Amino acid sequence: MEELLELKDLLLAGNINDALLLVEEMTEMSKDDKLNKIFSFGKILVLHLIKQAAEKRTTRSWDLSIANATKEIQRTNKRRKTGGIYLTKEELRETLEDAYELGLKGAAKEALDGKYEAEEIAAMVDQIAIIDQAMGLIWE
Repeated sequence: MEELLELKDLLLAGNINDALLLVEEMTEMSKDDKLNKIFSFGKILVLHLIKQAAEKRTTRSWDLSIANATKEIQRTNKRRKTGGIYLTKEELRETLEDAYELGLKGAAKEALDGKYEAEEIAAMVDQIAIIDQAMGLIWE
């Protein structure tokens, strides 16, 4: 909100150059917010996919978390006014790969009664298959 008031003041003062710089900064802040949100939901998505793979089963709760995270990533990645997306498929894959380790640590706490460390859970599952599955859910 502060930035909008500052932008208004700059425009009323006729300071177009500084106003444009502020618009660029606000645009970058907005994109960063979108990317952080996608990362957070990506972490939740891979965490539940890892749990499914490690336990070779699913629950209604996990299915709901997967569906919710997938939908939130799809919604957040979509540019509503201009059309298009924020992250390309390649960038989204990189984001999921970055989120994977945190998802793995979370899965180690929750899967199989928490009796395995993240490294042990990692040996039980196929990271590439899980990332591919996540990508398939998001891009379907």
